[in-house]
Amino acid sequence: MTSEDLNVSRETFAKLDAFVKLVQKWTAKINLISRQSEAELWERHILDSAQLFALAPPFETWVDLGSGGGFPGIVVSILAQEKSRDQRFVLVESDLRKGTFLRTAIRELGLNAKVISGRIEEIEPLNADVLSARALAELDVLLEFAERHLKSGGTALFPKGSLWETEHQKARMRWSYECDPIRSKTNPDAAILKIKDISRV
Repeated sequence: MTSEDLNVSRETFAKLDAFVKLVQKWTAKINLISRQSEAELWERHILDSAQLFALAPPFETWVDLGSGGGFPGIVVSILAQEKSRDQRFVLVESDLRKGTFLRTAIRELGLNAKVISGRIEEIEPLNADVLSARALAELDVLLEFAERHLKSGGTALFPKGSLWETEHQKARMRWSYECDPIRSKTNPDAAILKIKDISRV
C-alpha cells in the first residue's frame, strides 16, 4: 500500500503507517483485530475505513461508535488532519483496554479526538454531524443508536457486509429513513449505507 493508493500526502501516509504499527503492537496484548486479518490490515481495515471519510458530508463533529481498534475512528481522524484541523472526533468504546489503546493512539499521533468510555445507550446524546459504526450491530440496533446520537440533519455511515439488504428490509419494519447504499471498494458484496432522516415508524 502506498500514499498514491490512498490518495493522501506522504505525511498522512506516514501517520497511517505509524497507526498500523501501533495496532500490531497492541494486538499482541489485547486482540484488537483477528490474527487472520493482520496480514490484510491495510486493505481490510485502513482502506475500508478510509472510504467512509470520502463519503462524509461537511461536518464539525464525527462520532464513531464501538471504535474498538480505531476503525474507522482513528483512520478518519488522521485523514481529516490533511484537510482541516477544526473537525472533532469522538470515539465511544466501552472496553477499557481498547479505550486505553485509542487514547494512546490519539496522543502519539496528535489527533483532534477524544474517547468516551461508556455504553452507547447510556451516555449523553453526542449530537453528531456524522455518525459511524463498523462491525458493531445489526442495522436495526444501529438506527436506535443513531436516533440518540445523530443531530437533526446529520448523516450516518454504516459499513455492512453481504447481508446488508436483509438487514435493511428488517430495519424498515421499525424505522423510516433515507438510505443510499454505496458499493464497498474493498468487498464487492458489501456496502456502506449512507443514512439520513431517521424516525420511528
